[in-house]
Amino acid sequence: MTTTPSDGFRLGTRYDALGTVRVELRGDLDHTHADTLLDTVVEQLSRHPGACEILLDCAPLGTIDSSGLAALIMVRRRADEAGVRLTLDGRGAALDRLLEVTGTLDYLTTAPMDAERTPQRAARTTSESAHEAPSAIDGVRHRSARPTGPDGGTA
Repeated sequence: MTTTPSDGFRLGTRYDALGTVRVELRGDLDHTHADTLLDTVVEQLSRHPGACEILLDCAPLGTIDSSGLAALIMVRRRADEAGVRLTLDGRGAALDRLLEVTGTLDYLTTAPMDAERTPQRAARTTSESAHEAPSAIDGVRHRSARPTGPDGGTA
């Protein structure tokens, strides 16, 4: 197991025989540590090209800010590009609430519709826009970059 200490935030990584990259998140995932998480996941995917899952152990996670949430979204994109399943394990009530409020719960916790996706297909569907989340139709739901008003028109 590898541990990355950083001002109260630590990441522990381990690769198991089943092809799972396990990353334990301990401490607060905020703007000072978000890049550390993404860099660690990218490094682990590079180091273990046969991985089939990235499991983020969120049980020891403290608080998470918008940069931490953005890092989780980027981890999902990197996992999709590599054709690897992402699992957020041990989510607490505060993390679930944050994901619900921001509309990212389904995106970060639901497996892609096509479990046998190739990295090329995954790269195409995850890089089209920063305002996308999965849907039941084709794996991508497009959201307008502009907020809508009460009548459904753009504000």
